Amino acid sequence: MRTARSIPASTNPPVPVDDRALLRLQLRVFALTWLCYASYYFTRKNLSVVKSRLHETLHISTTALGSIETLYLASYAVGQFVSGAVGDRIGARKLLTIGMLGSAASAFVFGASSAIVPFALAFAVNGFLQSTGWSGNVKAMQPFFSSASRGRVMGLWTTNYQAGGLVATAAATFLLTHFGWRMAFFGPALWVVAVGLLVALFLVERPEQRGFPPMEPEPIKLDGGQPDRGPTLLDLLRMQVLWTLGLAYFGLKLIRYSLLFWLPFYLKQHLHYSEAQAGYLSLPFEVGGIVGSVTVGWLSDRYFRHSRLKITVPALLLLGGALITYQLVGDKGLVVNAVLLACVGFLLFGPDSLLSGTMSQDLGGRAATGRVAGIINGMGSVGAIFSPLIVARVSESYGWGTLFFGFCAVTIVAAALLFVSAVLVEQRRAKSPSA
Repeated sequence: MRTARSIPASTNPPVPVDDRALLRLQLRVFALTWLCYASYYFTRKNLSVVKSRLHETLHISTTALGSIETLYLASYAVGQFVSGAVGDRIGARKLLTIGMLGSAASAFVFGASSAIVPFALAFAVNGFLQSTGWSGNVKAMQPFFSSASRGRVMGLWTTNYQAGGLVATAAATFLLTHFGWRMAFFGPALWVVAVGLLVALFLVERPEQRGFPPMEPEPIKLDGGQPDRGPTLLDLLRMQVLWTLGLAYFGLKLIRYSLLFWLPFYLKQHLHYSEAQAGYLSLPFEVGGIVGSVTVGWLSDRYFRHSRLKITVPALLLLGGALITYQLVGDKGLVVNAVLLACVGFLLFGPDSLLSGTMSQDLGGRAATGRVAGIINGMGSVGAIFSPLIVARVSESYGWGTLFFGFCAVTIVAAALLFVSAVLVEQRRAKSPSA
């Protein structure tokens, strides 16, 4: 993580750099933003935990609950594009503070309500505010780590969404079973308020605010915009590479959300594991994902720092093979199933974290990281919106085997898009005066 010596050369006399002070600042920003994004899940995962209780006690239909979730995902996707642009204008600290406090307020409203309309409105607003989390935190991290270490740093940092989801689910489940469904919203909201205040008080947005020089010059010059603000959102939307990256991430996030939300159901209904076995057996997928994020990030720094996307192409082709293998032999026992799920998680989350985190920082730089992250993650979130419908329709009409072969086809298309993206990034880097 230590990158204190990655300071750009200058004709001016070198500025003495306190390595220990810089390292402390880097660790502070890393820990605070990691905790921040992990905490966003505390006001995101509680609906999935309390769905059954809402259905039983308030007689909210399954269709209505599904509609609330779809409305949330749509609002989240739209918010990605807006939040990235707003964060680049007002700064990561303000964006994250507004997002966390607003999301907590939405959770309070949901927990205090008892009817479908306020539920839907509160969760839709929550989705829009939740969208501040990724682009805001990725933007906050960008100035503090050079491209030489960004892959492994962000690979480790992106474990926040796996850890956050796991802990948030456990916390909501505990509160639901011991204190009722309303407390499953009130309790997490209080936690998010506390973390939001920590961000507001202690997040540093640039090394220069503590007397350090910039870590390095911008690696790739983006087209358009003012020198201090970079390209506008419309400028960025004209860039081919962001479309190819976004479309590839559409496919990755479609697969990721499908497995996250439907894997326990598949294990129980199709492979006939018990409810407890299905729940625990889905954990290797997440664990493999954590290892994959860290490993792929490290490899991208070690061997592919100037062309990170090259590592994602073989990873996705292997992912397609792993998905087919899992479908064909995943019923051969608990150990085989768990090992294959860990492989799928490893090969999926590694490229996922590299694409949504590291590449957003490499391409966006200081001026446009928020917007670039918002565009890539926003297009990916559209894939997440379609995932429940695709899984339900395809599995019911054509079977689970067809669904997994379809996922394999998606990985092949995504790999092709990332190959094209790698070529476009190389062309842009060659034209950049700072390359």
